[in-house]
Amino acid sequence: MTENNSRYVLITGGTQGIGYELAKLFAEDGNNLILVARTQSDLDQRAAELSQQYGVQVVPIAKDLFEPNAPFELYDEVKSKGLMVDVLVNDAGQGQFGLFVESDIRRELQIIQLNVSSLTALTYLFLKDMVARNEGKILQLASIASELPGPWQAVYHATKAYVLSFTEALINELKESAVTMTALQPGATDTDFFNKADMLNSKIMDTKMSDPAKVAKDGYQALMKGDDKIVSGFKNKAMVAMSNVMPDTAVAEQMNKMQKDKDSEK
Repeated sequence: MTENNSRYVLITGGTQGIGYELAKLFAEDGNNLILVARTQSDLDQRAAELSQQYGVQVVPIAKDLFEPNAPFELYDEVKSKGLMVDVLVNDAGQGQFGLFVESDIRRELQIIQLNVSSLTALTYLFLKDMVARNEGKILQLASIASELPGPWQAVYHATKAYVLSFTEALINELKESAVTMTALQPGATDTDFFNKADMLNSKIMDTKMSDPAKVAKDGYQALMKGDDKIVSGFKNKAMVAMSNVMPDTAVAEQMNKMQKDKDSEK
């Protein structure tokens, strides 16, 4: 993408899952990386691996994006290192499985902080610089959940609806500039998401999961082309298309059957 060594691709949640697969794709094309995650040891391991394999610079920065100040601290640290973020990938995100009234509301609010507030702050901070330079790209990890009401994951689906709506609005605001923004919408993908969300007893675990490498490739190609959004996978495209013609109540009931706790049927 660029030969300027001061330019970097910043990826949150870049040590595993879709974020890690995206990191490999960017590195393969010769892009320097800033990887952001909570665990320093994971970051150091990935940084050593990617720099050795692809010959690019990898800067690991440990930040807990569940903390309200973390996006601002991250931005300040990147600036203090003299690094220019050419591409921002907002991949970090989590969910929480269960009926809303039986959930831990503090955990749900943390999910909103990570999936919505931190993503919004990072977008704002790095987008301002991109607009000033009139160049740059942002990839937002939405989900097909963004278009489907999600019983058993009500807050997670709502956060992804925010990400998609927010991204589509900014795409319109940016249309006169050379800055582009892309929403990646995968379905259920074979990552650690379900373990972290306490979803291992959900019926969705019985479905065929998408390959995170394939999802990342779809998102990477769409970002490079400047596409507004990409639904990854034929099955997921069909599900979104069907949801657009079905009543919301019917879509919610369908998602309820797909996602419910297996023990709830006993």
